[in-house]
Amino acid sequence: MHDHSDDIFTDIQDLVRLETPSTDKQLLDQAVVWLRQRTEQVVGAPEDTKVFDGREYGDVLALTYGGTGDAVVTFLCHYDTVWDAGTLSDWPVTVEGDVAEGPGIFDMKAGCVQAIWALAAVRRSGLTTPTVHMLFTGDEEIGSEGSRDIIERYAALSDLVMVFEPSEKGRIKTQRKGTGRFFATVEGRAAHAGSHYEQGVSALDELARLTLALHGLTDLAAGTTVNVGVAHGGTRSNVVAALATAEIDVRVSRAAEMRRIDTALAEIRPHHPQARITLTEGWNRPPMERSELTTGPYRIARSVAALLDCELGEIAVGGISDGNFVAALGVPVLDGMGAIGGNPHARGEYISLSGSLERTAIAAGVLAALRVRHP
Repeated sequence: MHDHSDDIFTDIQDLVRLETPSTDKQLLDQAVVWLRQRTEQVVGAPEDTKVFDGREYGDVLALTYGGTGDAVVTFLCHYDTVWDAGTLSDWPVTVEGDVAEGPGIFDMKAGCVQAIWALAAVRRSGLTTPTVHMLFTGDEEIGSEGSRDIIERYAALSDLVMVFEPSEKGRIKTQRKGTGRFFATVEGRAAHAGSHYEQGVSALDELARLTLALHGLTDLAAGTTVNVGVAHGGTRSNVVAALATAEIDVRVSRAAEMRRIDTALAEIRPHHPQARITLTEGWNRPPMERSELTTGPYRIARSVAALLDCELGEIAVGGISDGNFVAALGVPVLDGMGAIGGNPHARGEYISLSGSLERTAIAAGVLAALRVRHP
């Protein structure tokens, strides 16, 4: 990796300079072209190339490299970011010493480049290699609605899925919360707040009671949080509110908590008999519970890191990734194999360049270790 450090660092900067907001299909398409061309230049021609149409979302680029062993590994990366087009105009890519900064560099464009070079390293080594499916998706930051089926399809064929999401303080993510996004619509009846107050049915009163009930479902000891983060309602202070809405974020650490929340939401009833509460949307990702599916691959990665005189820890996080889908299928997943750095989704997002080399070497070592499927 040190021999190719200049190439790796240049690739990371070049990819960051291609702005890829999740909602800009034209810009996302340019990144797909770059990823396809650069992977072929670095790794070689794949045995199979598929581009799955993401429609209004970013396409999924799937490159398959046949192995000499019988194991199958999927590399999972996303190339979309939370940063709007034009961000680079006042926040360009910069490098100062070991630190590189730029929009999306940590989450997770450095990880995309690391995946490419990790595969190249193993294939150039002459070792027995597993078959590798490289997936680059373009809608992770907005829920993976267009790519989920494709991710699950490739994951189901795999002995391991390596997710090149950024690390958390250098540590592998062996547990992630599941998440749900719900929308509440509360319907009441408008009335004059002075002369006909009793004829009204306040949607805001119902929403206030609903908010308290929802927040009451939070169980920090169980790793569950319910947050009404956005609320709107009413028209004027002298009118009983006829309509109110809310956006609700739910995070759970265990599948059992998903079931508890589902039961509680199904039992919600309005306080006023003439009011109506409607909940829509639902769970976006199941939890990635800490189990052998996550700790087994982590132990392999930790052993590889030790051979490179690196310490590799593990951590549970509240954030989500496409790795949640993989674990729910019962497929082993190694999540957080991407960059070492910080400030994701924030100005000042950065990576350690030396850390990128280290993580790429660990990923290559894990890939070499899994070249043969064990019974």
